[in-house]
Amino acid sequence: MNSGALLAAVLQGDPTVQRRAMAKAITLLESTRADHRLQADELLTALLPHTGQSFRLGISGVPGVGKSTFIEAMGLYLIAQGHRVAVLTIDPSSTVSGGSILGDKTRMELLSVNEKAYIRPSPSSGTLGGVAEKTREAMLVCEAAGYDVVIVETVGVGQSETAVANMTDMFVLLQLPNAGDDLQAIKKGVMELADLVVINKADIDPDAATRARAQINSSLRLLGLHGSPEHVHHDQKLWHPQVIQLSALHAQGVDVFWARVLEFKALQTANGKLATRRQKQALAWMWERIDAGLKQAFAQHPAVKSVLPQLTQEVLAGRVAASTAARNMLQAYAENA
Repeated sequence: MNSGALLAAVLQGDPTVQRRAMAKAITLLESTRADHRLQADELLTALLPHTGQSFRLGISGVPGVGKSTFIEAMGLYLIAQGHRVAVLTIDPSSTVSGGSILGDKTRMELLSVNEKAYIRPSPSSGTLGGVAEKTREAMLVCEAAGYDVVIVETVGVGQSETAVANMTDMFVLLQLPNAGDDLQAIKKGVMELADLVVINKADIDPDAATRARAQINSSLRLLGLHGSPEHVHHDQKLWHPQVIQLSALHAQGVDVFWARVLEFKALQTANGKLATRRQKQALAWMWERIDAGLKQAFAQHPAVKSVLPQLTQEVLAGRVAASTAARNMLQAYAENA
């Protein structure tokens, strides 16, 4: 199927045909073949006028926090409210075999069979930051297909994996009661980027959930006062990160969560922050692709290929420092580029 036919199938209304076309389009975008890259660029350009109308929601949290359960509960709630929901889940790739299980659908049994939901698992393929390399492109496909809420569920992440915050409109961090001490809550990293923190599994230990909420609230206030000017608490025109608690397993508090999301969306749209955020993300995406393209071009350059085997052996033998070898290859590339 050429890119024109694929575009028409993605845009048209028949759910069965559209879902199949979306899967093919995302697979094409994820392909590394040179001929597929040309088709993918053509498809992306054609998709762009039909994108930008959805709300992009990033969901992150440590493994076991209940991300999939939360997303299913929220997705079913949103569908009941008349929305169409697309979920892009990222599965970690094995550093040994390179494979991924891609089994997130099995943890969203009810949502995955709903015709108003689309779930696409993708391998991380070694990409850092908790997302896949082509997650942004996949989001555009979902938006063009008419899904008005696009959710990106990251790999179970740590403190430094924050890439999802740079591609979504709102970044939600899921936390567990009794997840750590006060110091852990105020560490720089993923916490200070969160627009909303959700204490999940609050039904297991309500007292611990209440304590965690108080601790994180204090931490976010401290980060706002001494960190980003975007979170200055005396300015009511800006969004101030909030903390709520809920139980995704029992679908308790999902309505409160969505009310906070709508509040965030309305405020950020009114003050222009939402549009500015997307513009910055588009430029960051461009430079990210430039970095990836330059790295690929560097590795394939004849001058680099000619010196790479010898320098590799010298680094392995301990005769040349890795930094020196890298500098020599960069010099060879610059002189012959």
